Amino acid sequence: MKVFAKVVETGSFAAAAESLGLASSVVTRYVADLERHLGSRLLNRTTRRQSLTEMGAAYVERCQQILADVEEADQAAGQATRTLRGPLRINAPVSFGFRHLAPVASAFMLRNPDVMLDISLIDRVVDLVEEGFDLAIRIAHIQSSSLIARKLAPARMVLCASPAYLKQHGAPTTPDELVKHRCLQYSYWSTRDEWRFIAPGKREVGVRIKSAMYSNSGETLRVAALDGAGIILQPSFIVGPDLLAGTLVPLLPGFEVPALGIYAVYPSRRYVSAKLRAFLDFAAQSFTEQPAWDAWMN
Repeated sequence: MKVFAKVVETGSFAAAAESLGLASSVVTRYVADLERHLGSRLLNRTTRRQSLTEMGAAYVERCQQILADVEEADQAAGQATRTLRGPLRINAPVSFGFRHLAPVASAFMLRNPDVMLDISLIDRVVDLVEEGFDLAIRIAHIQSSSLIARKLAPARMVLCASPAYLKQHGAPTTPDELVKHRCLQYSYWSTRDEWRFIAPGKREVGVRIKSAMYSNSGETLRVAALDGAGIILQPSFIVGPDLLAGTLVPLLPGFEVPALGIYAVYPSRRYVSAKLRAFLDFAAQSFTEQPAWDAWMN
């Protein structure tokens, strides 16, 4: 597996052999043995070039992940006895950082007094390497990225409004009816003035809304919604307690909003420091697939 991944990485059997300190014939035999074991061709080879087959492309991706996980496990074992010490720079969105990351950070510091946390709460997406962050919390739907991502918890999006607003304007029964309502919009929402829903039958539908208010702060929109100013679409880690208390009411039952995730992202799997790994593990234990802010769902 390691030899096959190296052949793909270097682009040739000869280069892989040189990198691994093996004879070219040995590299060729290892790849042939792997194809024989799998019962499938992984590489198309001619005298001039090689290319991955469809099976090979899928297989090498899994190989690289497995090899990275093995390396990560080795690093973790090697770092297990090291002292956790020094600064750790963390970035997080403002609302999530204030409401949920802060108590986790405090608990971590009490357990690890020699680690100095430097936490910046910024809603824009930062460049971890350029701006010198060890770790960032991202609320997103991460499919592929140059960063390593570890999911901490779901970020369920909820369409909701106050009882006062619903008493005056009524509740929409389908997404299309939102065009008749006062909608309060998050400025950094990726689709801007379009809200998307998953209808019964798993069909995705989008609706263009007319925003009565824009803000780059989810907390500002929450307060406006609580005051009856309009309808908001916000993550439950912001509005969960209000939904539980009944001061905000979830809308459009039967229509789901595509969920996001709460991820810890960091630049590389290689040589992850003991303090960063410790914080990642602590954060993962503190948040779950059923976090406290989703108690309203029960």
